[in-house]
Amino acid sequence: MAAATPLKIIHCFRSPIGGIFRHVRDLVEEHAKAGHQVGILCDSSTGGAHEERLFAAIEPHLALGLIRLPIRRSISPTDLAALYASYKHIKSLQPDVLHGHGAKGGVVARLIGSLLRVNRYCVARLYSPHGGSLHYDRATPAGQAVLRLERFLERFCDQLVFVCDYERRTYSQKVGAPRIPSQVIYNGITEAEFAPVALAPDARDFLYIGMMRDLKGPDVFIDAFMATEKALGRRLSATMVGDGPDKQRYRAILTERSLTDRVALLDAMPAREAFALSRTIIVPSRAEAMPYIVLEALAAEKPVIASRVGGIPEVLGTDSAALAIPGDPTDLSRLMLDVLQSPDWQARVMPRPDAFKTVFSSSAMAQQMLDLYQGLVSSKLS
Repeated sequence: MAAATPLKIIHCFRSPIGGIFRHVRDLVEEHAKAGHQVGILCDSSTGGAHEERLFAAIEPHLALGLIRLPIRRSISPTDLAALYASYKHIKSLQPDVLHGHGAKGGVVARLIGSLLRVNRYCVARLYSPHGGSLHYDRATPAGQAVLRLERFLERFCDQLVFVCDYERRTYSQKVGAPRIPSQVIYNGITEAEFAPVALAPDARDFLYIGMMRDLKGPDVFIDAFMATEKALGRRLSATMVGDGPDKQRYRAILTERSLTDRVALLDAMPAREAFALSRTIIVPSRAEAMPYIVLEALAAEKPVIASRVGGIPEVLGTDSAALAIPGDPTDLSRLMLDVLQSPDWQARVMPRPDAFKTVFSSSAMAQQMLDLYQGLVSSKLS
């Protein structure tokens, strides 16, 4: 990836956990290696020990530094203070590119970029929804407010970047057809991740890995696990890995249902470490954009069962037998039974590894993004 025109790039997002954080880390590493200066602005109150280790790993690549400020999930008066502090710091760095990820990151990047424009400083302003505000229902007052705000903020943006075609279509349906340039650039994963993960000697049957919140479906996983045991007439085993706001509630559910002896609930850890703990990965989300965990699991040559949401069918195939009805533990259990009872399930159902790697590599993602950045910067300077 050549650095013909070195750029100063700052990524803005709220929560340094999950897919957005992974997406940004991959872009940071690839672009820093290509000779660009990169920085991150994100929330200071989210994340735990696992995220701190990830920050420690990425900081050597952050020539423009790591800026952490309190940024709440919901709209709050404290946002104004965070926005002003962000503006002062970003202005001092004189970036060429501000890329906002998720709803709050998008607001920060677009408004600060526009304030810099008022001061006659040229900066490219990009926004990637990553689901975010697109999860809102247009039929609700809150949804109407958020989606109208998205439409208003379009005028402060130079480019929309979607991580999958589903996200692009959802934006058009809920916000409206984009009035500014837009592009789909698929998430990708690193070369080192395209390698099988060996199972631990005590590997369990199923793995849930992700945020512990209802949107991601841990409760659906628990219900489906119990239904699968009942259908088979024997006990199974599972591991649940992750952190999040509802974790203690899920722990209580496991205790109430007498599942703690066969469903382990563990703290967040690197995905490939978790993959060694169980045979089949379950992604029971009620909503998604383009979840990295599906890409990571396929690259590790793990069988994956997932909800038919977001961009997941673009990865597994629109007619894949690995897709379950979102929020339906009965349908999820049907697929869990299938994978347990069919020795050839993975070879028959999962995508071909070579075709998958061609599309979903981080080098391809980062190069497409860099081409976009450089084109926008060049157009602003001409």
